[in-house]
Amino acid sequence: DCMVLTAVLTLLPLVPAAQAQSSQADIVDTAISAGSFNTLVAAVKAAGLVETLKGKGPFTVFAPTDEAFKKLPSGTLDSLLKPENKQRLVSILTYHVVPGAYDASRITGEKNKRFSLMSVQGADIAVDTSDGVKVSGANVTKADIRTSNGVIHVIDSIIMPPDKG
Repeated sequence: DCMVLTAVLTLLPLVPAAQAQSSQADIVDTAISAGSFNTLVAAVKAAGLVETLKGKGPFTVFAPTDEAFKKLPSGTLDSLLKPENKQRLVSILTYHVVPGAYDASRITGEKNKRFSLMSVQGADIAVDTSDGVKVSGANVTKADIRTSNGVIHVIDSIIMPPDKG
């Protein structure tokens, strides 16, 4: 065991730093490999947002699980995935994304227990850290899944952007 460890430590400096860093998956690939975001990944593909979420970032994604999508009223998801509803789907999905990397310590470290983060969609996401962490009413169930281009926080519900009056 000691010999293997010594050999690994000896060879470690030979691995280029850029190559080592690129081994961390981006937001999309991380979501795919997690296995609990299949609906989100399908929606991101239908909305044409794969390249965006594979972009440089950094992004913070509040990622609803497959279970969260099941909470939507019957037929809602099927309707959103239709090509004629692509803009609404894009609006909903980009409301789950914040420019910049907001890890849990940054979110819970805010002096105010209630504050807003501006989403990529343009509307504010209401953050409440007074009892756990909630974003626009959804509970963050797992925080700080780090990716090469940002951070994912798992949420238990779909958050909807406010309707533009």
